[in-house]
Amino acid sequence: MSVPQEHDWAAMRAHLADAAASIANGFTRAPEEEKRLLHERALALARAPGVAAPGDNLLEVAEFELAGERYGFPLASVRSVSALKELTPLPCVPPFVCGIINLRGEIRTVIDLKRFFDLPERGITEANMIILLEHGGVQLGILADAVRGVRTLASTELQPGLPTLTGRRADYLRGVTADRLIVLDAERLLADKRIIVDEQVEG
Repeated sequence: MSVPQEHDWAAMRAHLADAAASIANGFTRAPEEEKRLLHERALALARAPGVAAPGDNLLEVAEFELAGERYGFPLASVRSVSALKELTPLPCVPPFVCGIINLRGEIRTVIDLKRFFDLPERGITEANMIILLEHGGVQLGILADAVRGVRTLASTELQPGLPTLTGRRADYLRGVTADRLIVLDAERLLADKRIIVDEQVEG
């Protein structure tokens, strides 16, 4: 695998900083505004010495909570984070499908990983957040109990799963840290046909 050049690291850090701000504020910006901010941050960080060593193998993850446990998705697969608003239920779908939401004019399916993973449920409240994942042209909203922010991990921090991580969770496991942050493989999740729901309704 090739080593990213210095300007690539700056752009990555800029993306991380902007995503962290989005998570903290619970909203997403328009694509034009996001592009402008990312460009400004990239220019500033490119001038900053010692942002990251080129040889470091780092992974940025969006950390969130499900049923009292901490999970993370690689930031590269996270398109946005937003508050849960106007969730519309769908008929004749699996129980783990919460419904659909309108994100900037785009209709997206939202699933509840607690139900999909058979974890304890606490119901849906105004405190819930939506993590919009994207990979290979597929977008999917993930219902989170809370979003804690963005965290940087070294590849050496990820260890094989715990004995308690069984069932479907093990299918998407990327690794677990020493403090029990469970990092999931977003790409594998989005490629699973069991969670894809056709949002088009014939009139």
